[in-house]
Amino acid sequence: MANSNVPSLDEILCTDAQDLVSKFDASNAAMEEEPSADEEETVAEGFCVECKDQQAQVFCEQCQEDFCEVCAGMIHRTGRRKQHVLKKLDTPEPAKDVDAAEMSSEDPVADLEDMGAMDVTFSAHSGKVETVEGAFGAWIVERAKYIPLRLTLKERKYLRLLEAALNVSEYTDKIDVLMYGNKTKRMVGQIKELCAILSGLVLASDYKAGQTLFEDRQFADNAEFYQKIFEIGRRHKIMNPDRMRSEYGKLMYVLQDAQLREVQDLLEFNTCSPIKTVYAVLESVHALHILEDEMVAVATREIVNRGKTRSQVQLEIKQKERAIEYLSKAYATPECPGELIRQCLYSIGDNHAFLRFNRDPCDRMLEYLQANFRPQSAESNSLSLAILHGRDGARLSHSHTNQFHYVQQTLTLWREILHDMFMLWYNADSDMLKSRNTYRLQDTGQGLQRVQPCPQVSRAAHAILHRTQKAVGRWVGSSMIHLGDRNVPNALVFIDKYNQVSSILNPVVRVLEFLDSLESSDANANSAASFVKTAFGTIDQARKLILADFFRSAFDGSGADNFFDAGSCIDGRLTSAWNWCSSIEKKPFFNIFLLSGFVGFNGGPEGFS
Repeated sequence: MANSNVPSLDEILCTDAQDLVSKFDASNAAMEEEPSADEEETVAEGFCVECKDQQAQVFCEQCQEDFCEVCAGMIHRTGRRKQHVLKKLDTPEPAKDVDAAEMSSEDPVADLEDMGAMDVTFSAHSGKVETVEGAFGAWIVERAKYIPLRLTLKERKYLRLLEAALNVSEYTDKIDVLMYGNKTKRMVGQIKELCAILSGLVLASDYKAGQTLFEDRQFADNAEFYQKIFEIGRRHKIMNPDRMRSEYGKLMYVLQDAQLREVQDLLEFNTCSPIKTVYAVLESVHALHILEDEMVAVATREIVNRGKTRSQVQLEIKQKERAIEYLSKAYATPECPGELIRQCLYSIGDNHAFLRFNRDPCDRMLEYLQANFRPQSAESNSLSLAILHGRDGARLSHSHTNQFHYVQQTLTLWREILHDMFMLWYNADSDMLKSRNTYRLQDTGQGLQRVQPCPQVSRAAHAILHRTQKAVGRWVGSSMIHLGDRNVPNALVFIDKYNQVSSILNPVVRVLEFLDSLESSDANANSAASFVKTAFGTIDQARKLILADFFRSAFDGSGADNFFDAGSCIDGRLTSAWNWCSSIEKKPFFNIFLLSGFVGFNGGPEGFS
């Protein structure tokens, strides 16, 4: 009997190949296994038919289905589907909880989730954060949901005790190994041992407090104390990515195992509590309206001394101090003391400092790219950005124009990811510590790793990618994001990878700024400027040679054993950048790096002595 699902010749000639294959595969799958009515997954009305958990935002006239904006962009990027007509749906705004000062309906920002790094900048003169249409209040209320609260002096004492306990713990050495025996009992034993070390350190540092906590009491009786200690460590790490480099991973793996149901049954207490954020703290004392005061922008700005006189810097410091003093007194209540308001304002200021240090190097490199290279053609062969597969370790082949756009979109994507790093970290914390989100121990080629799905981080990362693709217009290379596989085993590895972007870019920016300073100095009086001119002809030529080599070799898909592990995928772009860093001492311009004070991409502040 002939298969009625086999396409006819007319269908093959007239139908788009991608649509035809999808239709044929779907019909065959339906024939092989006809799901029952109970097994069919229904999509709630008003939600995306693809991801099924996001509100539908657009309707495709050809597909006759509703999609969220991210899924619509992914599905309709190539082939005939690119020509499909998408219409925006008039979806009502979801009801919000008590918001800052009952935010008015005339909100200057229609959709805060779409406000990316390109809409938020720092004023070069005042150090203030500037948002689209000046909507600082609305922006900071949304962002405060992910800004961790700065540690108090007492919490910092507990942090030192936690770091000391984790430093001597051998948890991962004893748990993440392939061996027979009851792993659950080993986990419980190691967790209790860590808690016992913490208890001993607390008792040794403060005998009265330790005696009150631990005298004739079991671990479960002090569950709240352990939750507080572990939350302090997680919160501190988010605000200080360069701290707790080995201890943090151990801490997260301890808490990850402690969330397993069988472990909790034997442990008899929960070790995790939500991370304290500025939004959560202010909401708990009914003080969210503080964030809408325009003085918050002054009270949380960074004092930048570049291009300013001493008197200007002193004036800005006084203005900032007065703004903090005004807010802490004007909004203080018995429920929300002034000291708590100060702590929240300092935490928001820490957020701005994080953005300037981690996100702004991407801005500077984009400026250097656009100022020194033209997308249409190269200035000379030595300054061409073109790369060829197999030459100098490159795994990609791009013309000068394609490579220009490839570098531009990659730096823009890194900028957007770092802009939303606190949000991504918050989601990563949730993914790792979700009790039903289990992991498996697997040899990924870099030792045994905990491979775990990352649904929340994946959704957020794809939203950022979609936003970046819309902003840059043209996309070169793959848009694959590795998460929960052998390349990026879990959310912790994903966060760690993108925390390294500033470690790569900051030293390069410092060297380029060093050359800028040499250019404005007298070459006869400056021996460094004289050396650069003798070796490279001009300072401008030296700058362009460094940039050309970085934009070629740091974005060539190299750094791994195969194309799948590196290449042009989202994570492979970062791998090739690290590969360039590892060979910096072999570059002809390495002496310029040394002259500028460079000691390494991971040594000293920003890699400089």
